[in-house]
Amino acid sequence: MNDAMNKKAELPFDEVLIREYLLDNPDFFARYPELLLAMRIPHEQRGAVSLVERRQEMLRARVTQLEEEITSLLAMASRNEQIYMFNTALSLKLLQAEDLGDLRQILSSELQQQFQFTHVRLITVHDIDSELSNIWSERLKQGYYFGRLTQTESKRLFGCEVGSVALSRLSQQCGQVIFAIASQDPMHFHPEMDNLLLDQLKQLLDHLLPKL
Repeated sequence: MNDAMNKKAELPFDEVLIREYLLDNPDFFARYPELLLAMRIPHEQRGAVSLVERRQEMLRARVTQLEEEITSLLAMASRNEQIYMFNTALSLKLLQAEDLGDLRQILSSELQQQFQFTHVRLITVHDIDSELSNIWSERLKQGYYFGRLTQTESKRLFGCEVGSVALSRLSQQCGQVIFAIASQDPMHFHPEMDNLLLDQLKQLLDHLLPKL
């Protein structure tokens, strides 16, 4: 151990300086291509490999990573486009609603048909209802809630147990109203998901409900 440390201390160069020099002179190996083949780098599966081979592996890994990121971005863009198109069509239908009952029916049937949600509700919270008031003040303290509910909360909001939910407070102009969506899938709604769909629908309901 001491011998190894002494040898390291006796090296006639500073590794940090070499690193900085190579970073400042990226064409160094282009000027000395023979070094690329002479240098060997440890590899977990294949033993020692040349610097060229190692660089090729790193580039292939980076390309794979970029392809996966592009695929993910395209999937997200496609999903956002579908949400936009659905919300546009739904908005036109809701604007034609003649009363609150008509609006509730359109909202529920369209969301259940498009996304296979089990329940879609607009729930007015009265102060004398302690269960709903607790959901309003605790679950919805941030304005939104995505995830699972207790058995008692599920039955109070939907009349039965559900898998997962998306809840939102509507604006004060609507009164104390919860916009509630339920899925039978326990993992469909989760705390890490975005609120794009729910937020767009909330804004539309905030505009429409006070007029009905």
